[in-house]
Amino acid sequence: MPPLLIVAALIGYGIVLLAPPVLNDPDTYWHIATGMWMLRHHAIPHADPFSYTLSGAPWVAHEWLSEVLMAIAYRAGAWSGIQILFGIAAATTFGVLARYLARCLNQPAASVVFLLGIACVSSSLLARPHLLALVALTQWTVSLVTARERGSAPSPLLLPLMVIWANLHASFILGLALTVPIALEAIVEAKSERRQAVRRWGLFLGAAIAASLLTPNGWQGLTFPFQLMHLASAASISEWSPTNFQTLQPLEGALVALIYVAFSRDVRVPFWRLIILLGLLHLALAHSRHQMLAGVVGAILLARPLAHALSDGASEASSRQSSLRWALGGLACVTLLTAIRLAHPFQRTDDPASPIMALDHVPVDIQREPVFNSYEFGGYLIFKGVKPFIDGRADMYGDDFISAYLDASRPNRVAFERIVKRYDIHWVILAARSPVVDMIDALPQWRRLYADRIAVVYVYRSDATAAADAAGAGKAKHRDPT
Repeated sequence: MPPLLIVAALIGYGIVLLAPPVLNDPDTYWHIATGMWMLRHHAIPHADPFSYTLSGAPWVAHEWLSEVLMAIAYRAGAWSGIQILFGIAAATTFGVLARYLARCLNQPAASVVFLLGIACVSSSLLARPHLLALVALTQWTVSLVTARERGSAPSPLLLPLMVIWANLHASFILGLALTVPIALEAIVEAKSERRQAVRRWGLFLGAAIAASLLTPNGWQGLTFPFQLMHLASAASISEWSPTNFQTLQPLEGALVALIYVAFSRDVRVPFWRLIILLGLLHLALAHSRHQMLAGVVGAILLARPLAHALSDGASEASSRQSSLRWALGGLACVTLLTAIRLAHPFQRTDDPASPIMALDHVPVDIQREPVFNSYEFGGYLIFKGVKPFIDGRADMYGDDFISAYLDASRPNRVAFERIVKRYDIHWVILAARSPVVDMIDALPQWRRLYADRIAVVYVYRSDATAAADAAGAGKAKHRDPT
């Protein structure tokens, strides 16, 4: 067991377990809520149960397995449980990557490639299904490349991983896409045994596709990732926007290092792997969220070419006694980190995804009425049992709906009032920095109910008196010990 594996796993576990930003994504809330819904109903939703704007519209929880795991973790340990679950996922991903790199490269090259690879994951270390699926992506890629190095097709024992992956996250399509060029590389280089290579890799690819269909979405799961990527409104979501090099990006560091080695050493990347790398680079430049794919998969594909260019070889195997000491030390560190997390559970306070105080100031009767909310607050509203106007499920809302929402949020008074009339909006909760705030302040039919550094709440004038009375009654009850 290479020491790098233990250290890498501890890095992944410790960062996710102890870093609050891991919980800063608003989608974490509605993923947990979806998992809770499934645990209560013992079913996978096929129609929207959360929003009021598209209530009952077709929507399949294609990440259902991740969401159930998240709900179980939350039930078991609240936010600490979520951090432990995703800490295990990060530890496993980092460990699998480090183990493969240690097999290909000596130190310090293995550590440098590892650090550059995981740096590209840093912005995606969030408590969302893609981080659970990253475990599958890493193991799948390592298995494909290892099989290719051994001159054989991947083992059928890898297929259950595809079934799990397809139910965790839509990124399973990348696993299928990676198989094709690796298979072509094997077929081209097989020469006299080409027919046998075609049969073995063809059977594996066909079986992998069949395994990926074992989801609630069936064959539509194969088309869903492409539909999502081609949403015109996706560019308005930060993680789907192009990578911005006006600030230092992890991908930039990895590319600079790679260019330096490529020019200073004779790095030779096989044609089909170069095609994969170029495709990953395109995805990472087009969508910032795909930097993690380029970092992890790129590190695996480049490990052998870098080893040859550096005249490097596989690290010497550790002795059994040394491996045992490293394993026991790693286990002790994991136990200590987990104990610290459980002894000091994470307490949620107001943050850009969590308008906790603002929602607490909205009377329950008002909360039941239609709301216009900031996009980033939708997940929290679902988590608290409030039906939002919009949330992070962009695939369900579609371009037309999101475009209308964006028009109103520019701000555009006509577009906003059109939405208010169409959906009978009674109250509004917006991020304090939203440009819509100043517009609504100027509208006589709206009254500001509450404001803080995170959120601003407005109530329609006809509801304002009732809201004020309810708020006053709550304060009086709080003052009166009887």
